[in-house]
Amino acid sequence: MAGLRAPGDPPFDVYLTGTVFLDIVFTGLDSAPVRGTESWARGMGSSPGGVANMAAALARLGLRTSLAAAFGDDHYGEYCWDALARGEGIDLTPSRTVRGWHSPVTVSMAYEGERTMISHGHEPPPEEPAPDCPPPARAAVASLAPGTRAPWIAQAARRGTRIFADVGWDDTGAWDLAGLADLEHCEAFLPNAEEAMRYTGASCPRAAAHALTAHVPLAVVTLGAEGAYAVDRRTGETAEVPAIEVEALDPTGAGDVFVAGFVTATLAGWPLADRLALAGLTAALSVQEFGGSLSAPGWSEIGAWWRRVQSVPGQNPTALHRYAFLDQVVPPRLDRPWPLRRAVPTIGFGRSA
Repeated sequence: MAGLRAPGDPPFDVYLTGTVFLDIVFTGLDSAPVRGTESWARGMGSSPGGVANMAAALARLGLRTSLAAAFGDDHYGEYCWDALARGEGIDLTPSRTVRGWHSPVTVSMAYEGERTMISHGHEPPPEEPAPDCPPPARAAVASLAPGTRAPWIAQAARRGTRIFADVGWDDTGAWDLAGLADLEHCEAFLPNAEEAMRYTGASCPRAAAHALTAHVPLAVVTLGAEGAYAVDRRTGETAEVPAIEVEALDPTGAGDVFVAGFVTATLAGWPLADRLALAGLTAALSVQEFGGSLSAPGWSEIGAWWRRVQSVPGQNPTALHRYAFLDQVVPPRLDRPWPLRRAVPTIGFGRSA
């Protein structure tokens, strides 16, 4: 990204806002917990979660990232702030610590490639950051909520910020695209297959992606184990890239990492298929580590994967060619791995003196 920045560009590559959770993840469960029994997990990790998953993934791909969020004034909030600001280099100038408000917590249990989550937290305080005038940025990532407008999205779009949006499950059951009012300000919309089909009424996710381009210039639909499919209304271009098969340790935050990879490659001006390929690769690498935010790969991990797969005999030449663009972007070998932080069982391990 450094080579693409020019004098006069916004100070940040990407801006986002939301709620930071402390995630406690249990892995290595053989099945879902059974009522009335005790289950032991073979692995455990703790890391910042919620919007921190996306922020860390963007920062680890080299984007200058600014985050507006509220942090509790407890040990959890202090840990999350330190992990994001000092550990990941994320700008927290729009963020604040709120006295007397404890950090939201999510416990995630991963088994059979899926996860079950239990969260606890109170309503965020009224003064939780979601500034009406976000800092100038080349792009922003927004999570759309049915029936709700976020004023900062329109304001950022008017200033030239490119808005990339995802969406959560519609608990109302309405699945009405008109309810996603801020979609009109977005350049790209990245739902999963089930969300895309419910919002459009299409019978398959690829048809849903085409239908979504009536509402947003670029639609990207994730297809789970099948990969992802995208349609760009402006160019008429379509692209589909299969998923990379990996043994998943913890899928927490994989969707956020996918979006981060796609945003990064889009800002770099890559072809649509290469953008999907990078997004899918970063998501695949992330599920092999604990947690959400601290599982996201950096360029050294991407480069290590690319060198490794090329050295394995019997690789499909067509599959290797799909990722040949990495030859131009991965860094040379590094003396030490980066990023240095991973999720650990106990908060406090690895703290700097």
